[in-house]
Parts: sequence; structure tokens; C-alpha cells
Amino acid sequence: MIRQEMQKPYHVIVSLGCSCSPALQLIRHKLRRFSAPLDWIVSPRLSDVNRLLSNRFAGYMELPHMQMEQETDLLLEEGTVVLPKTGVAQPVRSYFVKDTMYNFLSVHDFPILPDQPWQATYPAFKAKLTHRIERFMNYIGNSPSVLFVRWAGDYAEAYALQNVLSGIVQGSYGVLLLRPEAGATEITELPWGLQNVCALEVPDDPNDNDIWDYAFAGISISMI
Repeated sequence: MIRQEMQKPYHVIVSLGCSCSPALQLIRHKLRRFSAPLDWIVSPRLSDVNRLLSNRFAGYMELPHMQMEQETDLLLEEGTVVLPKTGVAQPVRSYFVKDTMYNFLSVHDFPILPDQPWQATYPAFKAKLTHRIERFMNYIGNSPSVLFVRWAGDYAEAYALQNVLSGIVQGSYGVLLLRPEAGATEITELPWGLQNVCALEVPDDPNDNDIWDYAFAGISISMI
């Protein structure tokens, strides 16, 4: 898929992660219909995302294979920093919690609460995640056109992703894959020759708005 073929309206556009940046940029460009299961999760390797999708999310973020890491971050709700209800100006901090089955990391979901373990809010987290998974699978399984957006991945992973998605998506679909390259100063379309994947080599900064403005040019959400 070349870039010009990808530039069109889609019924739904969803993030396949790496970090929060794809979801945040979809929001910024008003291209996001709903919160997806990978929006706010760190998923460094596309091969693990492929495995997750191939397994239809089986075992994803299940408590028996989740463990707390040493780092902390800020609690977010749909990309927005959460402040305490008491009126304290300091934002709520959150635990890093790793899914050891898929090598993913939750950094914004589990608030650090006084005298409570990180698992205290797991039931609410799991209920929200289950809803997101069900909605994600329903949309990609029934929408006439879907665009998946991913930061980071190589040719072999993109080829495998295409095979996985072809077994799940019923309508037409495309994958916009941004491949960061250290030292790159320009955006270059990669000649991978994959039917459903448009790959762009980009500077290694997922927070650079100019990269995303270029990547999303000509892409829109269908009104029907």
C-alpha cells in the first residue's frame, strides 16, 4: 500500500500503540472514535502485539502474570492528568505494572493510594479493559473500513501483522506504520510492497507533531 492509497476516509481508526503517542495524536487530529485496548499501554515490540491479536486478547492483563515495577508515572484518564478529588494541586501518581505474558507495561492505570497495594484498583481496571477489548473487536470485525496506526516495527513484523489482521478484519483495512530511525531528519516512504501496509521512516521522536501532521494528511473519519 502506497501513501496515496491510504489517504482516504475510514469508518474507524485505531492505535496499535508502542506508546501513548498514536492515541494522543489521533485525538489531536480528531480521528478517534473510542478508546482502544492498546491506547495507553507501552508495547515496545510489534511481534508481541501480533501475538496478542492472534490470541484475540486471551490472557491480556490477567492478574496472575502481572507484576509491579519500580518506576512510577502520572495517573491519566483518556490522556488527561488526574488530580486528587481533595483539591490538592499535585497530580495523582501511578504504578508501573507489567504484563509478563505479552511484555506490555501499564504506566497510567494503577493509582498510588495510601496504605493500599496496586491490586486494589485492579477490578475497575479490568472491567474497563474488557469493555475496550469487546468494543475494539466489534468495530474491527464489522466496520467497512479500518485504519490501524502503529509506531515502531520492522518489515517481518508488519508482514506478520498483515496476516493476523486479514484473519480478523472483515472489511477493508490499512496499516499506517511509522518506523523511527535514529539520525533521520526527513520522512521517507519505505518500499515494502505489502498490500495493506504503508510504512514511513521517520525521525525518532514520537511526540513530534510535524511527523504526525504529515502522516495523517489526507486521512479522515467517515461520517457514515
